[in-house]
Amino acid sequence: MVIIGMISFPTESSKEMGKRFMEIPPLPTYITRKGPYFSSELGVGIKAMSIFECDPSKMAEAIEYVGNYYARFIGVPGFTYTVGTWFEVKEAFKMIGLA
Repeated sequence: MVIIGMISFPTESSKEMGKRFMEIPPLPTYITRKGPYFSSELGVGIKAMSIFECDPSKMAEAIEYVGNYYARFIGVPGFTYTVGTWFEVKEAFKMIGLA
């Protein structure tokens, strides 16, 4: 299972987003992150995605951390985000009784 965070914001908010990003302390040792990966979309602005991984025994703490991580950007004009947990196929099959 991984936690995937996706954000978007208008290009006009890039400097404020960058400033806040630089102020975030390092990740806790129980979380590793791939990304953030950035792209831009005409009419939307900047989009970014990060993949957070952790030991399954720390998943609750990781979900809370990631939610708080993105909350630091609330108030930046046009900022939106989503956070979700994604399962590997084995985990998903187990949930429906196929593993």
